[in-house]
Amino acid sequence: MGVRLMVIDDHRLLAEALASALKLRGHRVLAAAAPTAGAAELVISRAPEVCLFGTAAPAEPGVFDPIARIRRERPQVAVVVLGPVPSPRGIAAAFAAGAAGYVRHDERMEGVERAMSRARAGEAAASPQLLQVAFAELLDPSAAPDDEGQRLLRMLTPREAEVLVRVAEGEDTRLIAAGMRIASSTARTHVQRVLMKLGVGSRLEAAALAARTGLLDRAASAPGPAPRQAPTQTAAH
Repeated sequence: MGVRLMVIDDHRLLAEALASALKLRGHRVLAAAAPTAGAAELVISRAPEVCLFGTAAPAEPGVFDPIARIRRERPQVAVVVLGPVPSPRGIAAAFAAGAAGYVRHDERMEGVERAMSRARAGEAAASPQLLQVAFAELLDPSAAPDDEGQRLLRMLTPREAEVLVRVAEGEDTRLIAAGMRIASSTARTHVQRVLMKLGVGSRLEAAALAARTGLLDRAASAPGPAPRQAPTQTAAH
């Protein structure tokens, strides 16, 4: 049975993409909206069973204020946070505000659906593995917090980092090849290597992962093998 839900994210493109994917899997999406700062009023008025709340900065002060208001005024709505690997403060803040679950932003769709179902049933929706990672800093305070974006960037060559930026900007293989002055087959190979290294199955997933972890900003500022050239046209959708 499908879940009646809303998808909220600071990045409208990500909210709409996730909403579309969930619709195709049989769920009833009442709305896909941005930004999260205005989420409370919309969720309260529509009263979904589950609200997916995407954020790139779970440790920022006030980011979960909308969840606290939803919890006060619509306690029957289960809010599941989609975010990066959180610091202990970030995940604690989410649950303290009234979130029913926390799911990594790069989780597969099946994992998101499991979290939605558990949250709707009144269960806590957070994997033991996630909690272990989140609270590792508390067990070992001397350890520096993991920078997911920097870690992922180290996996990419400078050329692959440039390809990732172009993918996130919506360029297709032809535009990537033209902008980088390489063959289309070479551009296609670079894209496949980026997807493989990031552990995602599509360009949209790669763009979402890059945006949420800060990888996109790091990749855009990373030195490349040659100056980038702006494309003369946008990719067709």
